[in-house]
Amino acid sequence: MNVDHDQPPSATKAQALQTLTAGPLSSSVAKLAASSRCIPSDKDFHFYRNFEEFKVPVEEIARESRSMLEAIGAAAAHAAFPDNDVDDDAAYDWLVNANDDVLERFDASVDEFRKVRQEEEETGRPAMHPMEEDGFQLVTGKKKKGGKGNVTPAATGSEVAAVAPPGVTVATKDKKTMGPKSKVPFHIPTIRRPQDEYNIVVNNANMPFEHVWLQRSDDGLSFIHPLEKLSVLNFVDTNLGDVVPVKPPSIESTPFKLVEEVKDLKELAAKLRSVNEFAVDLEHNQYRSFQGLTCLMQISTRTEDFIVDTLKLRIHIGPYLREIFKDPAKRKVMHGADRDIAWLQRDFGIYICNLFDTHQASKLLNLERNSLEHILHHFCEVTANKEYQNADWRLRPLPDEMIRYAREDTHYLLYIYDLMRIKLFALSKESESSESSDTPLVEVYKRSYDVCIQLYEKELLTENSYLHIYGLQGAGFNAQQLAIVSGLCEWRDIVARAEDESTGYVLPNKSVLEIAKQMPLTTSKLRRLVKSKHPYVEHNLDTVVSIIRHSIQNAASFEEAAQQLKEAQAVTASDVVPVTDGTEDPPSHTRHSKESSQHQATSVPIKIKSNSLIFEPPKDSLTIAEQNRDANVGALSTAKGNGAAVQVLKKPTGAFGALLGSSASKRKLGPGKVCFRQTSQ
Repeated sequence: MNVDHDQPPSATKAQALQTLTAGPLSSSVAKLAASSRCIPSDKDFHFYRNFEEFKVPVEEIARESRSMLEAIGAAAAHAAFPDNDVDDDAAYDWLVNANDDVLERFDASVDEFRKVRQEEEETGRPAMHPMEEDGFQLVTGKKKKGGKGNVTPAATGSEVAAVAPPGVTVATKDKKTMGPKSKVPFHIPTIRRPQDEYNIVVNNANMPFEHVWLQRSDDGLSFIHPLEKLSVLNFVDTNLGDVVPVKPPSIESTPFKLVEEVKDLKELAAKLRSVNEFAVDLEHNQYRSFQGLTCLMQISTRTEDFIVDTLKLRIHIGPYLREIFKDPAKRKVMHGADRDIAWLQRDFGIYICNLFDTHQASKLLNLERNSLEHILHHFCEVTANKEYQNADWRLRPLPDEMIRYAREDTHYLLYIYDLMRIKLFALSKESESSESSDTPLVEVYKRSYDVCIQLYEKELLTENSYLHIYGLQGAGFNAQQLAIVSGLCEWRDIVARAEDESTGYVLPNKSVLEIAKQMPLTTSKLRRLVKSKHPYVEHNLDTVVSIIRHSIQNAASFEEAAQQLKEAQAVTASDVVPVTDGTEDPPSHTRHSKESSQHQATSVPIKIKSNSLIFEPPKDSLTIAEQNRDANVGALSTAKGNGAAVQVLKKPTGAFGALLGSSASKRKLGPGKVCFRQTSQ
């Protein structure tokens, strides 16, 4: 097709659309389908490929097809088409995700079309659509009498779109129609999981987290944080009269190092030993790991910025940086360090002493807002690009935009720290005459101390875990529905631990509640309900249906819980979140989000014993081919909740794992095949 490149973009798109709709598309498809039968396959294909007359056009077709698929992937999934060395499963998953994305957009467009049509019928006036660059406007007006007629071109300002094909109004993308779409996806399905890429081994057993780098108390029941031997007053500044804040140079003129090799990490450690203070921040991913993964560590001194690839260097971070972070003589400056502290402990065995948390300082300074974005603007007149706040930080190599965003999180912190200390010191001098025991500056260090001394705790599955999922209190479920919620929560927890996936990826809270509400008793009804959005459910339909049926049979155990939830709902009716209003689960992938959506506390404490869960050491019921990943399941083997014994079977390689068996089909079994076998009561 010849396109005049001098035409405006709208005219080019209109011409392309007219050519597509006017051309003999159906006959072309029919001819293509008929001619495809003549293409040799299997051994015949490889035989004919020895001849240039066959090989050259076939390779040209392959190149063009790949180019089109890459374009589709970039537009629909913000991700490149998998490389040549990617296995069939990854390529298949990429295609499924791209297809799902297109279908979801189409569904959103149809829903919006219906809303607009209904609005027009009710008001009798045509609905107005805001316009953006690039795209088409849905035709929602009634067809005029007298055939096709003329079409009024849509205009933006003084620019008028080119002539459009009959019946179509060419315009720009409608935000309402397309729905809000983030430019930066929080999850890129084509990324190979770091657990597999870098052989990251974690312990997801349903047992408390072991802080192996800490001393135990004399009774052996608790761990001793190094801060317990230190006082808050050891860290408080005594004289700030000589402090002169020095605004850092621009990011462009500041030396920067991306630390990806052990030798670079060694050099970074040496530089940190030579300074008395440095700023720290972390970027995290929660969506594709049970406990979460620290993806980046940003560190800034007064003169340099560093970004450490904590996925590639995961096992080396602790040995090189642990003592530096623990050194009470070195000030660490962080913003909103609560989650970062836990992630440092969990992934690297790093425990911080001597912290100044600018988030806590912003509260005591009574700033309008306490976010990092606000204090950057308030103190440095820097407008942070928060577009990447929820980005998928597993992405490698890191784009320049993401690197800049990550650097901004620490680049200005030491300067802000200086300004805050001076302001807090001034407030402290003013409050010396007051009866308050702690001055504002001391209070900041006290709060920072309290943040640091907290110890990471792994999420544990208990008999009442299902009661704490987001949205349950407002659902108004009966005993049968509560039993289903309990069974599904137990199933997804076991799968998530074994496969090292988040429970939200295996089966989100919203889907748990929707399944419990609908109570599908056949695989076909369940499939229509989940709509292929959750691969672990899609490939374990029979198992999930068995759980639903068995849970309904055991509903009597949940009568008391259902009654208490109804009473709690009546008391807190104004605070509950209804299940049917489309409210999503709280995002679990953000940097400082909750460790799990199951940690969402209910507003009224409820103590109910459902069918007890018994976790035993893995025996014959748990088979994992990868011996180095035995720790991932540990003590979760046979869970006898709801009267069902659980087998978790994993494929030797690959991110998901599949049911072992010589005759099993990969496509049929797919992600995380988990089998429940019924046991006698």
